[in-house]
Amino acid sequence: MTSGRIKRIALPHLVGLAFFLIWEVAVQFYEVPQFLLPAPSRILEALADNFASLMSALWVTLRITVLAFALAVVGGVALAVVFSQSRTVETALFPFAVILQVTPVVAIAPLVLIWVGFDNVNLALLILAWIVAFFPILSNTTLGLRSVDHHLMELFTLYGASRWQRLWSLQLPASLPHILGGMKISGGLALIGAVVAEFVAGSGSGTGLAWRIIEAGNRLQVPTMFAALLLLSALGIAIFFSLSVLEHIVLSRWHESAIDREK
Repeated sequence: MTSGRIKRIALPHLVGLAFFLIWEVAVQFYEVPQFLLPAPSRILEALADNFASLMSALWVTLRITVLAFALAVVGGVALAVVFSQSRTVETALFPFAVILQVTPVVAIAPLVLIWVGFDNVNLALLILAWIVAFFPILSNTTLGLRSVDHHLMELFTLYGASRWQRLWSLQLPASLPHILGGMKISGGLALIGAVVAEFVAGSGSGTGLAWRIIEAGNRLQVPTMFAALLLLSALGIAIFFSLSVLEHIVLSRWHESAIDREK
């Protein structure tokens, strides 16, 4: 491992450690009440005391996030493929995708909840998280499919390749960087969508981390709120890191953006 790579790994950890150390010392020194700002040590205690319930809530949030993300990837890539094959369909439908993206999920959450029924809150959460995560996949994949080198497209045409052969052998592989970039954005947005939707719509049959935060806030259990926030941050980091690893595995051997040229 090179010194540059060690620095990239160690420096953020050192900065984070210094931040939490300063936080701990400042709270203790100024005797800040824990209902305003608990010390990191108190947050870890709350995490340990409520570990079972918080992990159960984490699983609920993770399940909704992953399912919404998977549906967004499948739906976004499929619709982008249709757009790449027909300008007419893209012209007709893309504006509605934009409208869906720019409409605040908080505003439509009550409507979705009414439409699916109050006994299907988890389905409402899934739909809302999917809405938030869908557009980055669609827009990035559409851009990738449209950005293929036209000389290569003409070469495939010259050799008599069919439309689907061009799509499968040229356009989809060439658009992988765009698709994976959209997935990295969409993964975080799916988590945000699931959390915001639960804040608005409620907890459903299972209690997610967002509802735990609301519940702890109503009881002024601020350390527990921070513990839930810590888990949400860790989950978001894990999602981003997993997708970054996937991107590196897929692109590292052939795409310029992922080739490590450090000596």
